[in-house]
Amino acid sequence: MTVRIITDSASDLPQQLVNEHRIGVVPLSVRFGDKEYIDRQDLTVVEFWNMCSNSPTLPETAAPSPGQFEAEFRKLASEGATGIVVVALSSELSATMQSADLAAKAVAGDIPVRIVDSRSASMGQGITAVACAKLAASGASLDEVAALGTKLATKSKLWGALDTLENLKKGGRIGGAKAMLASALSIKPIITVEEGKIAEGGKQRTRSKALAFLVDQVKNAGPIENLAVLHAQCDDVDDLVASLRAVHEGDIVVGDVGAIIGAHTGKGTIGVTFHSK
Repeated sequence: MTVRIITDSASDLPQQLVNEHRIGVVPLSVRFGDKEYIDRQDLTVVEFWNMCSNSPTLPETAAPSPGQFEAEFRKLASEGATGIVVVALSSELSATMQSADLAAKAVAGDIPVRIVDSRSASMGQGITAVACAKLAASGASLDEVAALGTKLATKSKLWGALDTLENLKKGGRIGGAKAMLASALSIKPIITVEEGKIAEGGKQRTRSKALAFLVDQVKNAGPIENLAVLHAQCDDVDDLVASLRAVHEGDIVVGDVGAIIGAHTGKGTIGVTFHSK
């Protein structure tokens, strides 16, 4: 049996890992005003952030259509896949998983598809997809790979430090006065993912304290695996990785926060994600 993995572009997986593990990526879309772009196809990460800098309003994001998933399912089947596992952006954050499910039903007579809710986003979703791809490459069955994905989704942890509240202000989720006060006080909000939803994880008074907070989450988590760093155009990402190496002996994957997640978190977002053992 040849099981293949598909995820969506909200996973922020580096292209190197996508190629190495033969992971299919179905793109979401991002819209600036009346202009829509297909993530990772029409718009690179750098181009996205440049456009954000010049846009007075937040870009909007949209889930892939069922047809996009169906096309990817049929493509992998034509390449010899006998089963597919989709690791989707948290169903609490997007309709992406719903589109994947509809597409799975459309191809049910041709190829079996299992949908896994990652209960996460960005590299939190990405590390689950990679772990599933590694198991699939070892010859595991479709149900075994899907079971691993479901298990890892419950063990996924993600913490992110936002550099600014500007995106929340532009999106109408926070008042201008509050954002101005937070900026004046250099407050760095911390977010986390709980039960598939974005939740407040605290706040730190400076950027350096925010990074130290992220390192502490890894240091105090107990046994972990699949550690990754995610960042949105951050000059200090190497500093974070170096600090993490002092408390973690395994590999550390680094991924760029792209258009889909970045539209909501803003430039300067930096975070850590891992699976608890």
